[in-house]
Amino acid sequence: MFERISRREEADLFVAWMAIALAFTIINLTPYGILGPVNPVSPISGLIYFAIALFTVGIGFILHEMAHKFMAIRFGYWAEFVKDNSMLLIAIVMAALVGFVFAAPGATVIYSKDGRSLTRREDGLISAAGPVTNLLLCGLFTALFFIAGGITALKSGNLIAMIGLAGVQINAMLAAFNLLPVSVLDGRKVLAWNALVFIVLIAAAFGTLVASYYLL
Repeated sequence: MFERISRREEADLFVAWMAIALAFTIINLTPYGILGPVNPVSPISGLIYFAIALFTVGIGFILHEMAHKFMAIRFGYWAEFVKDNSMLLIAIVMAALVGFVFAAPGATVIYSKDGRSLTRREDGLISAAGPVTNLLLCGLFTALFFIAGGITALKSGNLIAMIGLAGVQINAMLAAFNLLPVSVLDGRKVLAWNALVFIVLIAAAFGTLVASYYLL
């Protein structure tokens, strides 16, 4: 399976992973941007935030893109992730200025081996694969959060609980953002294929995102 990931794709995934992890670290330190209140943390705490972001974003972002890739391969196409340097810069700048991560670091580009075009169903399933993967990861990180002790453990600074909550929030954010039915995002293609599937997925993504911030 891993032989289907080229060296160029590995490099693009690595750069995008670092940039998105940095963006999520920034919003932990400045939730409302640099013009708002900044959470006072020590350099060690900042490094811990970055390490947590690296782990959770690494799993969520890379598995999201690999889900697109291998679903496309399953349908007989070739696919590779290609980073977008300008979008990576925008993600970091927006995180710093307004405390929001614009999580569009690039795209999994699909190539046809025989000249055929994606059907609406294929395009919808390939697009849905990424957000569905993030929602499944939300479930795993939620379990980790409660196994670690839940809210009580979180308030005491338990690292496993922090990773669990961050994993839920980041994966829910990735799913919700990518399911917006606009531009080249996954949501537009899922909606064009099956409106019911789109409604279920976007409701699950935003419901999980809201719950992770306001209930946990």
